[in-house]
Amino acid sequence: MGRFVTGGAGFIGSVLVDRLAAEGSDVTVYDNLSTGKEAFISQHIGSSGFRLVKADVLDFQRLLKEMEGNDVVWHIAANPDIRKGTESTRVDLEQNTLATYNVLEAARKTGVKDVVFSSTSTIYGRAKVLPTPEDYGPCLPISLYGASKLACEGLVSAYSELYGINGWIFRFANIIGRRSTHGILYDLVEKLNVNPAELEVLGDGNQRKSYMLVEECVDGMLFGYENAKDRLNYFNLGADDQITVRRIVEVLLEETGLEDVDVKYTGGESGWAGDVPVFLLSARKMQELGWKAKHSSEEAIREAARTVAKEHLKTRE
Repeated sequence: MGRFVTGGAGFIGSVLVDRLAAEGSDVTVYDNLSTGKEAFISQHIGSSGFRLVKADVLDFQRLLKEMEGNDVVWHIAANPDIRKGTESTRVDLEQNTLATYNVLEAARKTGVKDVVFSSTSTIYGRAKVLPTPEDYGPCLPISLYGASKLACEGLVSAYSELYGINGWIFRFANIIGRRSTHGILYDLVEKLNVNPAELEVLGDGNQRKSYMLVEECVDGMLFGYENAKDRLNYFNLGADDQITVRRIVEVLLEETGLEDVDVKYTGGESGWAGDVPVFLLSARKMQELGWKAKHSSEEAIREAARTVAKEHLKTRE
């Protein structure tokens, strides 16, 4: 079965590609390498059944050509940086919404029947119900990233209804771990690289969110794809608990062994414009299907802190 993975050289996409390749699938990675890295998938290059296409999802004719002959599209490509979309207001529209339209339209024209889409908890905005279930509404995002992903979900739903495409939508908590190119642990480690004696942390540190290891995110997506058989399937993916930013900082410093670091919080309820300071997804729907994250948020943070520090921290003695 041919698996077509947009963003397959990225943080989540490359871990998914590892799993698909290990299962013996023919895999095409379609990635412009703007945030993805060829090094993440270098072990597959040259292997039988593996292709790397260096191209942009916004190039529709190229996308159409390269998707031909595949059975499943895993659409992981997106703008991964919520703050970038706030500064440049077209980024999320183009890299998320228009890109997803291109993927769905190419799937329609090439006869691909299964499309798996990576969404986000940010579609819920400041949800008044915690843990937030999949049928919560109205969804009122407070970031352009969240708004664009909600629009993408609408497109997946419409293409499913109109053209018979089977859709799987997965709304992620914060995903962390190896091959990180963004996110709280990556950002904190990069700041420590600049000045190991001082660490600026956005917000007041009381933000409380859910975190999940990238390997478990991929496990959940694969399990959901293999076991949920409705025309349109949609699930939250995350741990059952939260962890504060203050605790994340403590765990990171414990795992790096850095001492006498002056931690300075910038203040404010949110870390940046469009940041949802408190969220917790209900993972009950996935659990009823038969899958549950193995690590709590703190366990995931601790394991990911070790990995991210190993990969990126230059000041570690």
